[in-house]
Amino acid sequence: MTNTTPAFSNPDFLKAFTAHEQQERISTGKVASLLVVVLMPLGSIMDWQVYHPQRWYFLELRILCSILAGALWYLHTTEFGWKHYRRLGITIALLPAFFMCWIIDATQGPMAGATSHYYAALNLILLAVSVVVRWNFWESTFCVVAIILMYLAVCGFHWLEPSPKEFFNDLANNLYFLALTGIIVVTGNQLFNKLRLREFTLRYELDKSRKALEASLVQLKENEMQLVQSEKLASLGRMSAGIIHEINNPLNFAITGLFTLRKKGQNLAPEQQKDYAEVLTDVEEGVKRVKTIVSDLRMFTHPETESRDEVEVAEVVAAALRFFGNECKDKIQVNQQIAGHQTIWANKNKLIHLVTNLLQNSIDALKTKPFRDEKPTIRIEGRIENGSSILSVRDNGPGIAPADVDKIFDPFFTTKDVGEGMGLGLSICHRIVQESGGRISVKTEPGKFCEFTLEFPVRTNQATN
Repeated sequence: MTNTTPAFSNPDFLKAFTAHEQQERISTGKVASLLVVVLMPLGSIMDWQVYHPQRWYFLELRILCSILAGALWYLHTTEFGWKHYRRLGITIALLPAFFMCWIIDATQGPMAGATSHYYAALNLILLAVSVVVRWNFWESTFCVVAIILMYLAVCGFHWLEPSPKEFFNDLANNLYFLALTGIIVVTGNQLFNKLRLREFTLRYELDKSRKALEASLVQLKENEMQLVQSEKLASLGRMSAGIIHEINNPLNFAITGLFTLRKKGQNLAPEQQKDYAEVLTDVEEGVKRVKTIVSDLRMFTHPETESRDEVEVAEVVAAALRFFGNECKDKIQVNQQIAGHQTIWANKNKLIHLVTNLLQNSIDALKTKPFRDEKPTIRIEGRIENGSSILSVRDNGPGIAPADVDKIFDPFFTTKDVGEGMGLGLSICHRIVQESGGRISVKTEPGKFCEFTLEFPVRTNQATN
């Protein structure tokens, strides 16, 4: 089918339309083949009534045509049919037309050649097959011309029967109707093809719109989740400002008082100093814990106040691991694989804080899992991939329960026991990554592992290097 529609300038549309046409032509070709298989033998009813002496011979020809049409149907189911479906579509029309011309030629007596009533069968073949098989303009024209030429060739053998005058009168009449049928077939197919193209274009555009809408809905859902998360963190920031103001003053008083009390303890009796020092140490640790929490909350209050730079990932990991020297030594195996000179554009202190939080979570998780056939392991991997600087922290601990995966970055959400954590660690990690234009994701399998992946955009000069 020849088309100048702008849609055909789109390679994706052309590919989709070609595949659709192929499927349609294979399907309609099978239907047309079956019609020939069934209808050709049924024509023997007319043979019985009009051409009684030759009825058996004509029946043989009709059955042979049906057998060949059945072979055409089979070819449509093979790889050959998929490659040559256009040629098969034309053959479906020419095959019964050829056998009808054969019958016209074999007719004996006054009903032979141009006087045979079977020229009408050629009209029916053109109309029936063209309605079922989706021909284009040139295919329609070729079939019409080919059938008319076959009819003219057959009639040429009988031009003296019964007389030249009567022969030419009948031939002109029959050719007139065959030509009209041909014009109807060519014109009708052309109009029908335009309608089919318009229908397919509409369906194609609707399908594209549906897919685009589905993609937009997915993106909207992701944006909504990010917005909710950002709103939670923003709310926490506003709340943190008030909390820090209320806590800092009494916290400073407590620190000053502890310093004074420790100096006063030197005046106590020696047997009392040990217990006194232990109590002060416990109090100081509690104050330090409160100070750490306040420091974490301050990050939500002033998220953009610190400078950024190209930070070496290896240095960040090394600094974070130093905090856990005693906990990891001889207890947890730490494997590192950092790309050479890999950097991240971020604030170095915050990045160390971020990795420290992830390592702390891994260590805490590994402590809760009994190990038999394997050793507690933390794997740290850094790489540059697809324009991103990626850092992942993976442990072979108990993992995260599926019900908790969507909540782990929420402020104050924690699965630890009371007193072991406030649930700010991962929410702070989320904030730090977000500030640097990156994203954090988690991959976990309960009972086997948990892996946090940090993905930051690579700056142009780093990507070039």
